[in-house]
Amino acid sequence: MRGHLDGLLLAALESGPLHGYAIITAVQERSGGALELRTGTVYPALNRLERLGLLRSGWQAMGERKRRCYELTDAGRRSLAEERSAWRAFTAAVGAVLDPGPAT
Repeated sequence: MRGHLDGLLLAALESGPLHGYAIITAVQERSGGALELRTGTVYPALNRLERLGLLRSGWQAMGERKRRCYELTDAGRRSLAEERSAWRAFTAAVGAVLDPGPAT
């Protein structure tokens, strides 16, 4: 997870605004339960991403409760695209080493 949390959070918000717990749930569901994010990790990261201008947040009423919901900014969408590109390059490089194919 180290080094990939920002990309995971940005990807979870790509389809629209979510509150913190819904972001955690989205990552867990999209990973088939393999990734379980802790609130003590997620909320500081969301605050940092907001300070960087990649997210914006606001309070929304959810039933009788108010929750802070986060959404991507244009800069956040660009950052997500960069994260995806870097991830694809990384996995291709690791794949080439771990599964090089038949020797010629």
